[in-house]
Amino acid sequence: MKKNGPPGRSARVFRKIRLYVIIYLFLLALGLNSYAIQRRTLLKNAGQLGDSLAASYAAEERNNLTVYETLLSFGTLNLDRLMEEENWTQERKESWLQQYFRRVLAVVGQDRVDPYAAVNGRIVAADPWESDADYDYRQTEWYRRAEEAEGGVVFTDVYTDAIHNRPVLTVAQKCMTDDVVIAFDIFPENFQFESDNPSLPENGSFYLCDKNGMLIWYDTNLSGHSREEIQDYVSGLLERAERGELEAYDASVRSPDNDRRAVYYHEMSNGWQVVLTVPFETLLSGLEQFTLVFFIVMAACLAAIVVTAWRDIRLNAQIERTNETIRVLGNSYYALYRVDCGRETYEMIKGSDYVRSRIPQTGNYEQLRQVMGEVIEKDVYREFMESFSLESIRRLVKNRVKDFGGDFRRIFGDSYHWINVRVLFDESLLPEEAVLCFREVDQEKKQQFEERRLLENALENSRNSEKTKQAFFSNMSHDMRTPLNAVISLSELALSNIGDPEKTKDYLEKIRFSGRQLLELVNDILDMSRLEQGKVVLDYQEFSLEKSIADITAAFRLQAQQEGKRFTVDMDARDVWILGDSFRLSQILNNLLSNAFKFTSRGDEITLQVKQFESMGSAKYQFIIRDTGLGMSEEFLPHLFEPYARETRFTSQKITGTGLGMPIVKNLVTQMSGEIHVESSLGKGTVFTLTVPFQAERKEENASLPEKPEEGAGETFSLKGRRVLLAEDNLINMEIATEILTMQGVEVIPAEDGVKAVEAFQESAPFSIDAILMDMQMPNMDGCEAAKRIRALHRPDSGVPIIAVTANAFTEDIAATSKAGMDAHISKPIDFNILCRTLEDLIGQRK
Repeated sequence: MKKNGPPGRSARVFRKIRLYVIIYLFLLALGLNSYAIQRRTLLKNAGQLGDSLAASYAAEERNNLTVYETLLSFGTLNLDRLMEEENWTQERKESWLQQYFRRVLAVVGQDRVDPYAAVNGRIVAADPWESDADYDYRQTEWYRRAEEAEGGVVFTDVYTDAIHNRPVLTVAQKCMTDDVVIAFDIFPENFQFESDNPSLPENGSFYLCDKNGMLIWYDTNLSGHSREEIQDYVSGLLERAERGELEAYDASVRSPDNDRRAVYYHEMSNGWQVVLTVPFETLLSGLEQFTLVFFIVMAACLAAIVVTAWRDIRLNAQIERTNETIRVLGNSYYALYRVDCGRETYEMIKGSDYVRSRIPQTGNYEQLRQVMGEVIEKDVYREFMESFSLESIRRLVKNRVKDFGGDFRRIFGDSYHWINVRVLFDESLLPEEAVLCFREVDQEKKQQFEERRLLENALENSRNSEKTKQAFFSNMSHDMRTPLNAVISLSELALSNIGDPEKTKDYLEKIRFSGRQLLELVNDILDMSRLEQGKVVLDYQEFSLEKSIADITAAFRLQAQQEGKRFTVDMDARDVWILGDSFRLSQILNNLLSNAFKFTSRGDEITLQVKQFESMGSAKYQFIIRDTGLGMSEEFLPHLFEPYARETRFTSQKITGTGLGMPIVKNLVTQMSGEIHVESSLGKGTVFTLTVPFQAERKEENASLPEKPEEGAGETFSLKGRRVLLAEDNLINMEIATEILTMQGVEVIPAEDGVKAVEAFQESAPFSIDAILMDMQMPNMDGCEAAKRIRALHRPDSGVPIIAVTANAFTEDIAATSKAGMDAHISKPIDFNILCRTLEDLIGQRK
């Protein structure tokens, strides 16, 4: 024993030291892991706080901008209202604006903004400018954007003011009743927050930039750096943010002072950007103190573990029973009852207010069951009482059913709520004991019902969508194959009868008819798609309703003569000059008149009646299209405005069409804030009544406008001998256009794409090319890019007329060609009469 004593003690000491080393390494590893976790948590929390601060500063700046928007809207709305009441002179407008400017300056401060207005070609300013006479405000960004916004408030980016020669941004709004645009110049140094400086974190920096990244205002602790250096620094931050390099929680940048910083940013609704930078030193300043506290806490926890282990053994039986029950049931139940089936008693662990007011904490289970039955919905009362009787609970416990229950409704106050009741059994309880628990599931139950309803609706919508899809493909397959088949078959017949001019001419006329029918189908499909997506924007311009009606009905008058039908037009309108979208109005009336002619026979009568009447102080125009043709059945009328719907009953006529015309009419009328009604009977005809509000323009004002003298009046213009550069990648289109233009005496210079078009123009002698016809979509370089490069050439004839000749016919396409510098836009298929007239006009103007 003596020999084994020291080694045995050494082993015990070694084991103890090893245990201490293991505990020490464990605590060290736990400390290092905790440090990493806390660092990550601090940075993530700082990221959330930084994003919130950036969003808060953005919201505060948005509130400041709202003040300017409100002041602008107050001015334009009041001026609009006063102009509607009476017609003001220029002097009276300027006087009113000067008074308005003084009030604005009184509200925001004398040095905060520089208010002014463009009034019928003149600048009216609170502080008169020295260069008013030389200042072309119509070319400025604020004026053009205000014009385009049509009554909306616009903000420009930061730019150098031509008058004050200093950085400035402008907020502007156009009046709706007169040619007046009110604007405020705001100097970036005048931006302020509710407090003198934003409540930035320690050593934090704040930057406010416009949507192009130009600094508007900043508050930074960076010292000894110019505004240009800070601008470059902020631009670099925004570029890295756009590339996604600053999204990680520990992402950082180096400031001009070479300190490591976290970056948080927020984009405002108007495109401005708020950037906040905070040094990592500030973000992690509390981590060292936390590490010290953590190790002290860990030491205390180790001691507490020993004490807690000893105290846990001595927990009293009641706490243990309560803990057992809580472990089984949890805290999600509003009522918990422990039921002893052997003694037929209950123990209330947690009870509802109603039950606690009726029975004691413990007692006979039957008493508890009767009280619970008082608030149960009558329809399930009997089932509830049977399912949760003592006999039922004993049977569940005997059969070892650990979870039994269901949902029912009980009254809470004045309303019924859904409740889930469960009988829980567990081996940790006594043999004849169970836990009866109640949980409110009203929201979950309603959500289930809502989800079921949504699922049923989704299923129904899916079925309807499938039917619509099938109907679409069925209709389009038939409607597109029919004219295509005619074009192909008639082309073959024309080729086989080349020696017979009469037959060939007849076949070509039918091919042209089928081609136009196919074009009408494609246009209707595109119009319907754009209307459903809300991409159609009305173009309000002043036009003569009388002339528009005459242009619309001219073709129908000729059709009536050819088909032996009576067509009359009755125009009863006091104000024929109106403000509206003449193209969309023509599209609506063309559709309705086309249907009237389509569904009438020889000898029938079609009439178009136009009326004007006043409603709520504004002018409304009513268009009545009446025919004595086939009419429609009552069953079909509710489906008239549905896509692809057609009335096919009781007629031997072969009616062609897409089935999209009337849905397009309905959508356009709705977009124009109008109404359309239809009355029809089979065999008696149809009456469409279209009512649309238009702003009436006084005829005297329009008549007083000086007529623009026609350029080149008295001279005969000819395209003969002109040289035209034609950029077209489709060889067939190139051949057709070349042939037509050559017939007019034009010399055509072909180019297969935009690159060759630019090269051909560069290689030509100045002013040797009279015009350029440019397709939009071409390989290597598109038409818009080619037009921009031609306009940018340093040649005296870089302003040569350029006409877009393309299948891209939407509003955004026309805007793109205009932005690229093109002079006109002609859609394919080309109407060569229009093309030749356009060439004559543009070349004649250039001459």
